[in-house]
Amino acid sequence: MSNRLQGVESFYEDMISVTNRLPLEDEFRRVRHLTLHMPFASTVSDDDLARIFSSAPHLETVILSGIPDITDRTVVLLAENAINLQSVDLTGCQQISDVAVLELTAKSLPLQCIKLNAVVGLTDPSISAIAKSSPRLVELELSGLPLLSPLSVRDVWSFSRKLRTLRLAHCPLLTDKAFPSSIDPPAESEGEKEKPLPPRPITWVEQLPPLILRHTADNLRVLDLSSCKITDEGIEGIVAHATKIQKLNVTGCSDLTDRSLEAISTLGDNLDVLILALVTNITDRGVVYFARACRNLRVVDVAFCRNLTDMSVFELSGLVSLRRLSLIRVHKLTDIAIFSLAEHSWALERLYISYCDHVSLDAIHLLVKNLGRLQHLSATGVPSLKRKGIHRFSDPPPSDHDPDQQAAFRVFSGMNVEGLRKFLDKEDQRRRDAEARNIPFVARSDDKLDLY
Repeated sequence: MSNRLQGVESFYEDMISVTNRLPLEDEFRRVRHLTLHMPFASTVSDDDLARIFSSAPHLETVILSGIPDITDRTVVLLAENAINLQSVDLTGCQQISDVAVLELTAKSLPLQCIKLNAVVGLTDPSISAIAKSSPRLVELELSGLPLLSPLSVRDVWSFSRKLRTLRLAHCPLLTDKAFPSSIDPPAESEGEKEKPLPPRPITWVEQLPPLILRHTADNLRVLDLSSCKITDEGIEGIVAHATKIQKLNVTGCSDLTDRSLEAISTLGDNLDVLILALVTNITDRGVVYFARACRNLRVVDVAFCRNLTDMSVFELSGLVSLRRLSLIRVHKLTDIAIFSLAEHSWALERLYISYCDHVSLDAIHLLVKNLGRLQHLSATGVPSLKRKGIHRFSDPPPSDHDPDQQAAFRVFSGMNVEGLRKFLDKEDQRRRDAEARNIPFVARSDDKLDLY
């Protein structure tokens, strides 16, 4: 028995992980994890991978994100030979079709993680097959699939009960019909039968009945619904079944209102990250709902939410765990919002206030002075930061920015935040000295304390 255990231990000790290179021929049978990312992935041919997969039976993790040349044939070889395959990432492999995915599901592999983002040719049958044939699945990423409809996503909710991560961003066909319904349909009475029928649905998707689950989705922790056509009813159904979501991203779901935020607030202390960028219909009232109920929030993004005012930031500043806050293009914000963050958000590490036109230099000075943990401040397009001397503390602008964008770029990271604080402290001291001597204050762009 001890010899057998020693043999097993020796076998696993010989296993290797290969990253951004092709394994050598004598390594094929020992490769356990294969990771090929861009830009290296662009140099790998389909034939190279086919040769490896036909002779690598012990593969457990295969990450092939962005390999342009990989075809169904190669994925079929992987499914046939890698009997212990647990994780596969084919993100951006646009030649892959339903044929390859159906072969993966047909082999009864112990798959726990499948990532098929931007594999644009996939349709409902392959996604439904994943849900029905992978009982161990804990992570499923299906972002950027233009042909994905509510039909297969309903199967995911119905069959993938161990799922912890589900990403469905940028799937334009997904509507409320893809998600659980929050209530059972009302029983039909005799009187109701005599009522006139409702207008005929326009599409077959609208004819789908509400998705009523007899189980919960309490294992789900991460849900990304960016740019889906979901409404308040869809959000209510989701949080009624998945009550322990920690990270929720609804960026660009423009039909959502404060009613959704009230539903999200029922997640309470479970919610850790909430991304609401471009959800333009929400107001201060909705922010108050989740800010007071979800006290463990670390990351909040309300960028481009044009209806929000200082009241929202006042509520968010009371979150003791808040580490990252994005307020980009929330035009109604004033110094009052920044003062509130400076006085209360001691744990804040990253703040984004780009294009908040009404924020003054004094408010930013108090912010960087009080928040000792602040490591990143994005304030591009804030007029008060055009003052001379400040630009030298900003990170270099991206090379693809035009001259106007480069001139407005103001992003301060790491030691540059400390440099900005010291510079503003120095200028504030010079102003006080000038007032004490009753002489005009003239701004300087260097680090000298001279008044002239």
